[in-house]
Amino acid sequence: MHKITAYLLLDEQAKQLVDQVHGTSTSLTFSEAAVLALLLSSPNAIFTKEALLEAGWPDRVVAPTSLTQCISTLRKKLEPYTEVQLKTIARRGYQLHVSEQSHVKMLAINDADAIRDAIVGVSAWTKFAGIALLCVILAIVWYVSDRHAMVKHLVKWHADKFISLNIGGTVGTAQMFYIGDEEHLHPSLWQKHLAPEGNLVDSIKHFSAFVATDGRNYSMAICPELEADACNGRGIINITALDAKPAGLNMAEFIPLSQEMEQRIRYNRIVLPTDGAAMGELLEHNYHADIYFPVAGELLVRNDLSMSLVYEGKNKGKFYSTSCITDQDCLTTPIKYTIRGEFEQYQTEISNLKVDVFHVKVQQKELTKPDEVSPSAMQFYREIRKHDIRDEDLFYYRIYQNEQTAVWIIPQMGQVVAWTQYSKIKL
Repeated sequence: MHKITAYLLLDEQAKQLVDQVHGTSTSLTFSEAAVLALLLSSPNAIFTKEALLEAGWPDRVVAPTSLTQCISTLRKKLEPYTEVQLKTIARRGYQLHVSEQSHVKMLAINDADAIRDAIVGVSAWTKFAGIALLCVILAIVWYVSDRHAMVKHLVKWHADKFISLNIGGTVGTAQMFYIGDEEHLHPSLWQKHLAPEGNLVDSIKHFSAFVATDGRNYSMAICPELEADACNGRGIINITALDAKPAGLNMAEFIPLSQEMEQRIRYNRIVLPTDGAAMGELLEHNYHADIYFPVAGELLVRNDLSMSLVYEGKNKGKFYSTSCITDQDCLTTPIKYTIRGEFEQYQTEISNLKVDVFHVKVQQKELTKPDEVSPSAMQFYREIRKHDIRDEDLFYYRIYQNEQTAVWIIPQMGQVVAWTQYSKIKL
């Protein structure tokens, strides 16, 4: 058996080339095998035609063309192995040259065999240790992943309860979202911030509602609606109580006051004509809400909030949010806080209720400090300032949406539920 390359052999007795990579063999004539064996006896040496004729046709007299034909046939049989070259040396004879490529190829084969042998041949303890190490690596990758951060934040929330609310004399049921245990989920913790039941509001006949608490504040998102109609965005009421002391908000007074505040100062809400036929490269999904924060004996504070999503893929894109905070007497010049970043959207569930979670990685923040802050708005300035210093990753929850509105849980002043008006703008 003669070794031509690390994986190609000449079996002179069987008169064949043996390919160990593909497990194939190529038949040779007696003369071809003998000539090749002589060339292999001294690689890179030059053998004369006479020496090769004597090896291939011993004790016979043949024409030189027999050797020429033999060499030509050998070249064809060696053609698949480009690293093996059968060279003609002018006026001297023939030479067999094997390049280093064959060694590289066989090294790869041997490495694969070695890896396979290492896996099969190691002890059970070694295999167990390897699997354990792989599990640790995968656990670390999961722990630092964005999805794990979302899941860790999501599991805090529950949505398996409903409460009864009395809004201006009309009673309805609200879906509850909450963090923590049940000891601070009594309906009175929301209801106590509204005026007694006798405070009637004729314009509210039916309503849909969501409430939320993070254990610190108690927020309500209410949409008055006509019977059997879904929320169309008109007359939305968003109230969040930040103080444990009952605010006792008079709904009959609150509704015209809120309308006056929204008409007087409109920073983020833009009334646009319908542009269904408009063309644009980008589609902006805009959500707007006015959120009110009543505190007993204090001026009513309003957060004029706008959020926009511009998708750059199926579940990711750019996020923009602007908050403008003022009070009812305009003593507080606007506290403006703007966020820009990128979002990743996840479709998931809270207590079997489908929600969309938006993980926002904040890239840019801008706080416009006011010239003056009323005592009523001072805690808002402190909270917004904390956001400006600390915000890096934020989680927004969209818990309901129709064609005109959407309900969100927003990470501002804690976790606040807000019913927003929804519009699309082609840019």
